[in-house]
Amino acid sequence: MTEHIVVVGAGYTGLAAAKLAAKWTDAEVTLVNDRDRFVERVRLHQLAAGQTLRDLPLADLLRGTRVRLVVDRVTAIDSQIREVQLTDGTLAYDRLIYALGSHADLDSVPGVREHAHTVATPGEAERLRADLAHARVVAVVGGGLTGIEAAAELAESLPHLKVVLVAAGGLGEALSAKARRYLRTTFDRLGVEVREHSRVTAVDADGLTLADGTRAAADTVVWTAGFRVPDLARDAGFAVDGNGRMVVDQALASVSHPEVLGVGDAAALRRPDGLELRMACATGLPTTQRAVRALADRLRGKEPKPFRFAYLNQCVSLGRKHGLVQFVRGDDSPREAVLTGRLAARYKEAIVRGTVLFERHPTMPAG
Repeated sequence: MTEHIVVVGAGYTGLAAAKLAAKWTDAEVTLVNDRDRFVERVRLHQLAAGQTLRDLPLADLLRGTRVRLVVDRVTAIDSQIREVQLTDGTLAYDRLIYALGSHADLDSVPGVREHAHTVATPGEAERLRADLAHARVVAVVGGGLTGIEAAAELAESLPHLKVVLVAAGGLGEALSAKARRYLRTTFDRLGVEVREHSRVTAVDADGLTLADGTRAAADTVVWTAGFRVPDLARDAGFAVDGNGRMVVDQALASVSHPEVLGVGDAAALRRPDGLELRMACATGLPTTQRAVRALADRLRGKEPKPFRFAYLNQCVSLGRKHGLVQFVRGDDSPREAVLTGRLAARYKEAIVRGTVLFERHPTMPAG
């Protein structure tokens, strides 16, 4: 009897996983997603800044495959009877690929949910764009790469805005000293004010309250300080870590439910040396290939190859004209080597375009 693989989530890893499962196995494959479009999440700060993104219907990306698309929202997973519950019906599965990704953490600080915007979904980015039309001062909270890219994009595209980046730690503190110097130079050129070591304790309609009691006034707040994953894995009884991410083995199978694979941001994967891999396309795409290849091997009675993974770089857009490529060691720690300026911007754009090319042809090398 033909097995039924259900993939939940059609982001970067879910879409690739469904297409690979249809190509590398004989199983029936169903992909469930709550919208009928593929979202280039890494470009949503561009959408917020007023730019137009490509329209990428999932039906087009799935054309010529054996994948059946179901546009609906997953409401629960019953791991006992192996069933995915949707707003409109249910889907039984023999194997499940859990790829529901992550979303902005809106509940870690009072007022964020009520008063802040994010760039985590197209709808949120479009609401931010509309709000920015009436703003004079925008505060971007979060000193990680998402906050850095958002602040630079807004400052370059909307020069009438005063952009303030508020970071709990240092600006780009995971980057090398040379990269941090370039960031500061670029932000100075763009007019972005940086407030480091400033932890936000509340957000309201007039801006931010900081841990030292001072205020940072803003007409609009963009929240990029942290992401969380859906509670569906925990609620289903799958083993999860303290952040709710599915705990998986070296083949990305759930350690509690081996018929389930976890890929992308919603899975907590560690290398054999114990390094937990970060949430990123640079992690998700190659490890998704690894996961589905291991599944295909096991369905054929073969033992999967040992897991190996190493990082190469981190690519940061700083508007459309400038960029930063931080070269890293295999464990993601920064080297001093960086690529900057227009060449780095072109490099980053090629990487981002390459992710869509990968979704069209997910057997191509991903890292």
